[in-house]
Amino acid sequence: MNLIDFKLDGYDYLTFLIGVLAVIAFFYVMITLGGLPGKLAEKRKHPHAESVKLGGWIGLFTVFPWIHALMWSYHDSLTIDIRKLPKSGQIKTNADAEDGGGDILSATPALSGASDETEAQVGKQPEEQPKPGGAA
Repeated sequence: MNLIDFKLDGYDYLTFLIGVLAVIAFFYVMITLGGLPGKLAEKRKHPHAESVKLGGWIGLFTVFPWIHALMWSYHDSLTIDIRKLPKSGQIKTNADAEDGGGDILSATPALSGASDETEAQVGKQPEEQPKPGGAA
């Protein structure tokens, strides 16, 4: 029983080999690209490395979420907690620090007064607002 009406030669077998190698190369590239954001995040000790890894795999075929996961893996994971900012009188600049480096946040003039304002707002209770459309 012959399924084809011609005899296969060396070029046909070479075509099959190239096709199989192309499929293997495609899956290798997909696996490498899918895991890339997660590996970068783990290498950079990102606090959300597991989420970046999942975002890389989930967004692999839709491209945009994969690009987002790749950017997220490189994102500087510094979280600024305004409750821990120095007081206004305790601000040091990089030149004033003993070790020569200093704290990055303490040299930021825009954030220097944020802790005082935050402490003042935390102690205040919200005032009751009159209800619209009638007497209180």
